[in-house]
Amino acid sequence: MFAEEDDKEKRVKQFLDLNHTEKRGKLKIYIGMSAGVGKTFRMLQEAHSLLRNNINVKVGYVETHGRKETEEQVTGLPVIPRRSVFYKGKALEELDLQAVLLLHPKVVIVDELAHTNIPGSKNEKRWQDVLEILDAGIDVISAVNIQHIESINEDVKLITGVEVKERVPDKILQLADEVVNIDLTADELITRLKEGKIYDHSKVQQALTNFFRPEKILQLRELALKEVAGQVERKVDHEVNIREKSWRHEHFLACISSNHEIAQAIIRKTARLASYYNSKWYVLYVQTPKEAMDKIPLAAQRHLINNFRNATELGAEVIQLKHSNIARAIMEIVEEKQITTVCIGKPHLNLFQVILKTNLFNQLLKTLSKNDVDIIILS
Repeated sequence: MFAEEDDKEKRVKQFLDLNHTEKRGKLKIYIGMSAGVGKTFRMLQEAHSLLRNNINVKVGYVETHGRKETEEQVTGLPVIPRRSVFYKGKALEELDLQAVLLLHPKVVIVDELAHTNIPGSKNEKRWQDVLEILDAGIDVISAVNIQHIESINEDVKLITGVEVKERVPDKILQLADEVVNIDLTADELITRLKEGKIYDHSKVQQALTNFFRPEKILQLRELALKEVAGQVERKVDHEVNIREKSWRHEHFLACISSNHEIAQAIIRKTARLASYYNSKWYVLYVQTPKEAMDKIPLAAQRHLINNFRNATELGAEVIQLKHSNIARAIMEIVEEKQITTVCIGKPHLNLFQVILKTNLFNQLLKTLSKNDVDIIILS
């Protein structure tokens, strides 16, 4: 028991020692495969450890979901009162961003990283609040479930059958100084559910039938473990290997069309690849005369703008070109940006068909070959 407490104290001190010479605050994220694994509980435990170390720590926002053991952990911690907001006739509570910035604690606990703020708030998303807090030089400890990570949204949908609407850009995890996985086996999580430690007893059977099925939990657990392992690998790569190189070799280029759903998939999958290799990446949209703004529907234009924004949030540099030949445009960007991997949609896509119809396709392949560029055809 004492050894476990000592380990917690060491982890707390390690977090506090992370590059304190920088002005920007440090970010620590607890990640889990689902609700109920104990992320909030662990954050609050850490807050108590910080307090015992005479660190100015405050609870900015935690969501206990009525769980007794979690609520007990809040006791004795300094809590910043939430901001009350009236929306559609109801009194709701939000993180008081201004209070956090004014009080300026050394460390603040901010739960539910993927939360969407009430309309009228300064920022649309809580992760944007967290960025402001970090910019003010305040350390943040936060938590998120794996299903809320933007680039694996499609994987989660395939596993659970549910599209998660509240999502966090991958760049937030990449900005984190420390990412910690809170892991439980499927049996342990289901036992907690049956004991009423996750949801009210009246909701247990429905949860067991839907989300909390062993095969789904195992797949989400695998995603969470891979994500944290990838974060550790990127951190090692950045802090150890990159010091020996002045630049990263891999540069990815995602080529998209105005087809919204296909473009989304290409962007997300390329984001995952670039994140894995800790590399710079670009999104290229070539506007041909047929796709001039006065020739494509307004809905397609809106989707295109949303895809650009999504790509930017995921860490891409978006390139828009007006060109009558898509293949030539790709070649130009490949050479200009020193691209090593081009990611495109599978052959039935309009983009690919346009390339195949041009005489320049062989030239494109020769250019890619000459520059040692790979092509990845994404499903």
